[in-house]
Amino acid sequence: MTQTATPITGGVPTPPFAFLPDPARIFAARASRCRALAPGHPASAYLSFLATLMDAQAELAGRLGPAQPPAHDRMAQLRGMGMPPIDRTALLDEPESEGALKGYLDLLRDAHLPPAAAQARDAVVAATPAERRDLRAAVLEDRVPTDAIAAYILAAAAAQVDLARRAAALGPEALEPVATGICPACGGRPAASVVTAGLETLEGSRYACCAACSSRWNEVRVKCLSCGSMKSMSYRGLEEAGDAPANDRTARASEPAIKAECCNECGTWLKVFYQLRLPGVEPIADDVASLGLDLRMADSRWRRAGANPFLAGY
Repeated sequence: MTQTATPITGGVPTPPFAFLPDPARIFAARASRCRALAPGHPASAYLSFLATLMDAQAELAGRLGPAQPPAHDRMAQLRGMGMPPIDRTALLDEPESEGALKGYLDLLRDAHLPPAAAQARDAVVAATPAERRDLRAAVLEDRVPTDAIAAYILAAAAAQVDLARRAAALGPEALEPVATGICPACGGRPAASVVTAGLETLEGSRYACCAACSSRWNEVRVKCLSCGSMKSMSYRGLEEAGDAPANDRTARASEPAIKAECCNECGTWLKVFYQLRLPGVEPIADDVASLGLDLRMADSRWRRAGANPFLAGY
């Protein structure tokens, strides 16, 4: 991934602001993670299905190759309006984005898909350009059509490749903070966040992970990524150790590797993965694999924030 900020400021180490995706690598790694998580998992069949979709994403990224960066004057215009350099609304009428969907469906033509997914693939292939545009609009607006979830997932997978390629083409100077919980590359929402333990950044730094373009950006550790509040935060996990307020320092050794970060100000929650306790974590894949936490939180007073198209319908 591409580092987009200087890690030293005034002699004090600071985490890089953002990392841009390497499209072919990230989708291949995501497929591998799904396969590693699948054996013995209650959602084994679904994780294996997603691995097939992600293999096709990696292949599509390789076939399409690097994207052209946005025009400099357009990026400057968007920056002046406080917007990210990728204008998602403008992609609806770009032939390249429509072509990404068509190319993805073509790659899935010979894939072994469950019947519902195969039917959805055939339906999108047979759809009119206007119908495919409406489907792509739903994806770019994070709006799930409840009567076409399977088709939505396929269109979202194609859009992830298109957006990741566009994000990868941005230069280090293109990214700056937009708003709390908003991707500085494409304006997407996070699927989850990761507290890091790797060598690419400072240990213990928190990065939100865009569900759309796969960029990652630094956020404060204890902060709601929906409303920006840093007070009245609490955490829940499948294990009892996760039921603790943000300032509770007891029982650290037994803390879960995955928590729901709950905001009592706006009533939302979002997953946090702790890389030190969950080596190999991949936010999109592990978000699906930790569906049990979603099911627990479904009966709570908090509603899920963020987005992950592969959890549409849950």
